[in-house]
Amino acid sequence: MSTSDSDQAATAPIRLYDSLRREKVPLAPLDPANVRMYVCGPTAYDFAHIGNARPVIVFDVLFRLLRHRYGADHVTYVRNITDVDDKINARAAEEYAGQPLNEAIAKVTAKTTAQFHEDIAALGVLEPTIEPRCTGHIAEMIAMIDTLESKGFAYEAEGHVLLDTTEVPDYGQLSGRSLDEMIAGARVEVAPYKRNPADSVLWKPSTDEQPGWDSPWGRGRPGWHIECSAMAAKHLGEVFDIHGGGIDLQFPHHENELAQSRAAHNTDRMANIWMHNGFLQVEGEKMSKSLGNFVTIHDALETAPGEALRLAMLATHYRQPINWTAKGVSDARRTLDQWYELAGDAEPGDIDEAVEAALSDDLNTPRAIAALHELRARAASGDQVAACSLKASAGLLGLLSGNNTSWQQQRQSNVAVDEAEIEAAIAERLAARAAKDFATSDRIRDELAAKGIQLKDGKDSETGQAITTWEVNRS
Repeated sequence: MSTSDSDQAATAPIRLYDSLRREKVPLAPLDPANVRMYVCGPTAYDFAHIGNARPVIVFDVLFRLLRHRYGADHVTYVRNITDVDDKINARAAEEYAGQPLNEAIAKVTAKTTAQFHEDIAALGVLEPTIEPRCTGHIAEMIAMIDTLESKGFAYEAEGHVLLDTTEVPDYGQLSGRSLDEMIAGARVEVAPYKRNPADSVLWKPSTDEQPGWDSPWGRGRPGWHIECSAMAAKHLGEVFDIHGGGIDLQFPHHENELAQSRAAHNTDRMANIWMHNGFLQVEGEKMSKSLGNFVTIHDALETAPGEALRLAMLATHYRQPINWTAKGVSDARRTLDQWYELAGDAEPGDIDEAVEAALSDDLNTPRAIAALHELRARAASGDQVAACSLKASAGLLGLLSGNNTSWQQQRQSNVAVDEAEIEAAIAERLAARAAKDFATSDRIRDELAAKGIQLKDGKDSETGQAITTWEVNRS
């Protein structure tokens, strides 16, 4: 890299893809002394799955980049906990049947929130600056709904208060769909009291058993979309820098957040940049409990260290769909073996310009990882400066957080040996090889490798039949 290229990389602005403008734009903070970002967090009714981990990891990397560029004390990152939701009510009634619903809800939200925190900590995720809960912001939600109604953007109907989407200018601009397309493509509750099928619920009535709060419209609870609008405004202001989340939230959740916030605050935008990460599949299929490929973060952590899961997630650019595979996790684990061996015990040096430039270009983590591999190659040739830079630069992605000894201990702790299960998998693989079903054979091998089980193929010296032996790979 030439001197001029080096200077340009060091001073290049952070550029991020804005889902609203549909192009990469430079990040120009409204206040560089307080860069503000909001990301939609989990709904506390079930253990978070590996798809939920993707936005948590992606925006953690952005949080780290912003802290590096502007200073840790000059970034405010808000990630909420949704603890008011009909899914929570249903899960509480199912798990704690016979108990008062409010008590059951408290147990469900406490358990799932604690597990979420434990799981993402194992993934190397930093705590957000603020983690608001919906139940702590009901007053702000009521006030915002009241403002929308007084301005003619909301109406009452049969105990509900709804956003009148036809009154909001440019409704649909974020998702880029027409109103008819949005109605057809979304799971929108069609109710006779709605003026328009796309109108979203801001407030709904509660029965005596359901969670509820007093309001101008009677005892009730908030709709989903108003929750994030109110919490974001409370902690970040009416307009802030970045709003993030999964692509599945773009419509209807973020579309309605944007509409409500603009209408309530009389602003032309809610956030300067909207960011969305792509969908996740497991071994080429949509993740589903019915398909048996539903993987929680907690389950994944039983088979691989959190850093390996994190690196496997970052190997694909955040805006692209990701295919989550056992081979990807296994490859990530082997990569970290190499990095830790060379740089795990090094003192962090300067962050590599190529790594920072890649992350500054719309969080291009695959390019950043390629730059880390170049540092590894130099470190393997005895370049200690490169080793120190590898340690620091990987840290910008939330990797190499420990030393080589701690990594090896963690790596070995994830090797869960169930001999009967392994032998059954080997038998299935041998049958697949005999049938020339090499895709299945490779999949089984990769799944075992991800659990730290190394297979060795050979032939029986007496019968000549194909055999496979295995051993725990603790290297």
